[in-house]
Amino acid sequence: MAAVSVCTRVPRGLLLARAGPGISVLAAAPSVLQQNRQVHHSLIPHGRSGRSSVSGIVATVFGATGFLGRYVVNRLGRIGSQVIIPYRCDQYDLMYLRPMGDLGQLLFLEWDCKDKDSIRRAVEHSNVVINLVGKEWETKNFGFEDEFVNIPRSIAQISREAGVKTFVHISHLNASMKSPSKYLRKKAVGEKAVREEFPDAIILKPSEMFGREDQFLNHYANMRWFGGVPLISLGKKTVKQPVYVVDVAKAIINAIKDPDAKGKTYALAGPNRYFLYDMVEYIYAVCFRTFIPYPLPRPLYHLIARFFEMNPFEPWLTRDKVDRFHTTDMKFPDLPGLEDLGIEPTPLEQKAIEVLRRHRRFRWLDAELEEAKPAKTCPV
Repeated sequence: MAAVSVCTRVPRGLLLARAGPGISVLAAAPSVLQQNRQVHHSLIPHGRSGRSSVSGIVATVFGATGFLGRYVVNRLGRIGSQVIIPYRCDQYDLMYLRPMGDLGQLLFLEWDCKDKDSIRRAVEHSNVVINLVGKEWETKNFGFEDEFVNIPRSIAQISREAGVKTFVHISHLNASMKSPSKYLRKKAVGEKAVREEFPDAIILKPSEMFGREDQFLNHYANMRWFGGVPLISLGKKTVKQPVYVVDVAKAIINAIKDPDAKGKTYALAGPNRYFLYDMVEYIYAVCFRTFIPYPLPRPLYHLIARFFEMNPFEPWLTRDKVDRFHTTDMKFPDLPGLEDLGIEPTPLEQKAIEVLRRHRRFRWLDAELEEAKPAKTCPV
């Protein structure tokens, strides 16, 4: 196949070359900085709608192997976009992403998040860059400062230099420098860093997301193995407004398509607010499990979480997670939300069964959702 030139079809013409054992990189091609993107045939939407069409979007999705990433890649693939997926994990961990796009539309690129040349190779052929990088706990190699500040800053800077038109950054609804959670404090710093490097960046601030593979509803449902659910102040001083992960993925796609979204910050939250106690009670009602809550002081909760942090693998609970889950979701009436992107927020009651059915006993596996009493809501 001929090399990519100014007038050739770029994304479908991108080749994968072997740069060493187990390492694949984009084949040698003229730098996008020297190309006129306007004349590329593959950047002109054509074909019937669906995965076999061409949407004109060539997106690099950092963090595509995470919880939100799989939904974003699927949405991009459904409209015929070409997606470049930088990864650091084993290739077998990418298998579930491969069917999400048409043949040749998903390109997997091994990258080093601390190597700017590696980042540059990942974004140089794209007109959209989406940053979903993040983790719920710190490691000896990557702390929250790296995950939420340094890496997003580098990606935003290199994307701007490469001429990327649209940059989407995912933050958190409760990101604040005054938060007791280090996770949320670094998220707030990361927002400012991205805005400084890429002024037209689209920043989305979702609340805690729920979905089939989440670590929110499933987290509380799994607490039954500990004889009850420990809650600070019994969860009656914490108000949560969870958002459906598919709605967040739709919001990212709609923000990419909306030319007026550039430079804006969106607050993404569900339609209903719940006291944490009422929400967890509803989780156990859907699971048909006995709900046994008990109050636990924060210092003691932190002590218990400290033992889980000693796990050399993924810790099930951390002190920072305790603080984050017991932080009341903020309200941002001045910021646009899901409705401004043409999305109707999905209530928790409508999709909870998809997440929690696997936590039921066999005799209740097929029980109707209507048998569970709806959760009590707070004024929005």
